[in-house]
Amino acid sequence: MRGPVLLVIAHGSRDPRHAATVHALVRRVRSLRPGLRVETGFLDFNVPSVHGVLESLAAEGVRDVVALPLLLTRAFHAKADIPAVLRDAPARLRIRQAEALGPSPLLLTALERRLFEAGLSPADKSSTGVVLASAGSSDPEAIAVIAGIAREWWHTGWCAVRPAFASASLPRTEDAVRELRRLGCERVAVAPYVLAPGFLPDRIARGAGEADVLADVLGAAPEVARVLLERYDQARRPALAALGA
Repeated sequence: MRGPVLLVIAHGSRDPRHAATVHALVRRVRSLRPGLRVETGFLDFNVPSVHGVLESLAAEGVRDVVALPLLLTRAFHAKADIPAVLRDAPARLRIRQAEALGPSPLLLTALERRLFEAGLSPADKSSTGVVLASAGSSDPEAIAVIAGIAREWWHTGWCAVRPAFASASLPRTEDAVRELRRLGCERVAVAPYVLAPGFLPDRIARGAGEADVLADVLGAAPEVARVLLERYDQARRPALAALGA
């Protein structure tokens, strides 16, 4: 059984790098599971729209869809925007909304991958302070999740890890960089906890000006693709249990 279609739902952006990165990530997901049909829909700015993809799937006769928010925290888009779009889907579709990608140990591995690609080495961890730079949210749950990830990551051996936010919350990236300097970290690195380039990631990059290392966005890192498939499988489990699988 091939299973439900996986519909990856991205926010969308006027920045063309955003959609290009989303498509690269989806290609990696397809490469990891060749038998799975994976489609992409955007909430805004880019095409195809989520509604358009759902209409097309229904017209083809597809019945089962797992809708996966391409989000790192369960904030407003996952709680409100995406459910609202899915409620307007054609009635013949059975849609299950998967959980947001984070938190996940795989995403911490992806963050470290990006830092090491930017020039750090595992031997640098104990003397390096890291700014975990998120896009930011007005949702207290999302902010608490980012703070929890920073604490968890610090326990893996970094000199210190501090959360920062590009919007809606404080501290900003540049403030967290200065704090790590005051703590006496030998070097300071900024790890963007964002999936694709765009306006807020660019703000993070500007705030990292006094840091020694700026990592790339998570993008199409293999660990991110694996998290997508984990969330897809988790969303499928209730249906599989009902079938006795």
